[in-house]
Amino acid sequence: MSGCRPLRPDEIREVAQSFGGRYQWRDRALFVVGLYTGFRITELLSMRWQDCVRQGQVTDALTIARRHMKQHQRGRTVALHPEARAALARWYADDQPASGTLHVFRSRKGQNRPLTRQTAWQILMEAYLSCGMSGRLGTHSLRKTFAGAVHEQLGRDLRRTQQALGHANIGSTIHYLPVTDAEIQQAIIAVTYPLAALPPARGGPPGGPARPSLGS
Repeated sequence: MSGCRPLRPDEIREVAQSFGGRYQWRDRALFVVGLYTGFRITELLSMRWQDCVRQGQVTDALTIARRHMKQHQRGRTVALHPEARAALARWYADDQPASGTLHVFRSRKGQNRPLTRQTAWQILMEAYLSCGMSGRLGTHSLRKTFAGAVHEQLGRDLRRTQQALGHANIGSTIHYLPVTDAEIQQAIIAVTYPLAALPPARGGPPGGPARPSLGS
């Protein structure tokens, strides 16, 4: 859902605290890891515990294999933010998986099946709605939020943001980072040129040159 909007900081705080029930730590981990890695929902759902846990400890980085990536061109490795590691550690302690081959975000129906994209969407939408959020929201809102945050951290460097998102085409990166009308207007007002100061106008409108007389 590339048309989804990103989340605001206040919304992130509310959603992170909204999960409840038997699978609250799984659902919260899905939300937090998505925010801090920028992986697509299908990539997140492909995760197994062996991808992010070694000897009972969450690793410093997460690698999604090429076969699970969009277009299967190459795998992608992302450093795990402390918040993402903490969310995974909490879910790992609660889940107590018998094997590292079990899916991190697996369905409660058993047989080691990951959540479906539709179920993941429902989990997140219920959280958004419980927080009174509106607008175009979905699973892709996590990736959109990641894109905007990393873009700012990288000094609005499009090329490096493209690399962080794993985009093959920079046009896709640009599509992720829409510029608002307010930002455009602010940028226009902020432009300056080395123009010489104008002499005082005589009889003309304030802020502009004097109007020529009819006989000129």
